[in-house]
Amino acid sequence: MFDKILIANRGEIALRVIRACREMGIQSVAVHSTADADAMHVRMADESVCIGPPPGTDSYLSIPAIISACEVTGAQAIHPGYGFLSENANFVQIVEDHDITFIGPSAEHIRIMGDKITAKDTAKKLGIPVVPGSEGGVPDVAAAKKIGADFGYPVIIKATAGGGGRGMKVAQSEAEMERAFQTARSEAKAAFGNDEVYIEKYLQKPRHIEIQVFGDGKGGGVHLGERDCSLQRRHQKVFEEAPGPAISAEERARIGAICADAIAEMGYRGAGTIEFLYEDGEFYFIEMNTRLQVEHPVTEAIFGVDLVREQIRVAEGLPMSFTQDELEINGHAIEVRINAEKLPNFAPCPGTITQYHAPGGLGVRMDSALYDGYRIPPYYDSLIGKLIVHGRDRAEALSRLNRALGELIVDGVDTTVPLFHALLQEPDIHSGTYNIHWLERWLETNLQA
Repeated sequence: MFDKILIANRGEIALRVIRACREMGIQSVAVHSTADADAMHVRMADESVCIGPPPGTDSYLSIPAIISACEVTGAQAIHPGYGFLSENANFVQIVEDHDITFIGPSAEHIRIMGDKITAKDTAKKLGIPVVPGSEGGVPDVAAAKKIGADFGYPVIIKATAGGGGRGMKVAQSEAEMERAFQTARSEAKAAFGNDEVYIEKYLQKPRHIEIQVFGDGKGGGVHLGERDCSLQRRHQKVFEEAPGPAISAEERARIGAICADAIAEMGYRGAGTIEFLYEDGEFYFIEMNTRLQVEHPVTEAIFGVDLVREQIRVAEGLPMSFTQDELEINGHAIEVRINAEKLPNFAPCPGTITQYHAPGGLGVRMDSALYDGYRIPPYYDSLIGKLIVHGRDRAEALSRLNRALGELIVDGVDTTVPLFHALLQEPDIHSGTYNIHWLERWLETNLQA
């Protein structure tokens, strides 16, 4: 059993890991930049180490600083949370070279799934359905136009090293291909230092469905159903739920078994998420995230499991505490991501929290690092909280979400809470009839500057 774990992250996810450690009787070490000296994760951890100045590159992304913090405190393992170094294969290798346990998958699996083309090829070999598209990177516009002609327009050009919607452009016709191709390459080069792109058939009205998987690293694997993350703005999720309102029990069992078998064959260790576009009853692989997801609490709610605890257990070499047959869905859960942003333009809104009150009651969970007087720094992601609700069914979960949003108080900065109040008035939200384009179109009509 680990005696001490260092959390290489900040904010609500660092608090999430600290709480799991405390329940397991494990000491926790928080790392922080000078801007986060008074952050809640620093206050709640058993120990803390300052690892640098505010910019992430000089603190939370500084591998030498994090390794040094482990050595100084005697931490035996590192939990990366999500973001920052959580999917950095080089970091994992360095951690293991220093005889520190990385609580997550192997460097090899992170590397394989971190490259979109290699990930797609691997998925195909493992029997996971994929979106029709190019075999590898596309070298030039001429090759891109040939692929467009072969598969039919529209197509989407994506950065092989991409994420978060950067290096991603849609070409509706051959006339649009050259500009879309060159723009995608330029964005990819600027964002990732790699301008290689690939091309896929662009689905018209898909939903974004992701399957939560978990492997023991020894050839065992399970799935924990799906999450529907179709409500997105600029490819960033804002509203997630489980189970998906458009997925049948038969479809869940089919795609879940495929994914569980795939990670078992890989020998994958820990939590992961296999993401799909879903349209007309078919699933199409888009990527695998080799880490804990921001939206993992909705899965925890409906299955009654602690995914962080399981990550720690498996990293210690212990077996998973459940089998596939023991995993049964109970009710419905929804998470909304609350950002410190000013509507309607979603501009980041750092500042001081003058009053904070978290909602409570049956089936309500608030994951946040806020407190009265906390100063939100301008250097990091604008996510300041996740409100998660659980009900016996989807209707009850929506009703509970509406009630909980009404109780939430975050004064001193602008937040995206009004967006969710507005969305809960929409019939499409209550019926669950939306796709990945729905929110963008709704914002154009309902949230004008």
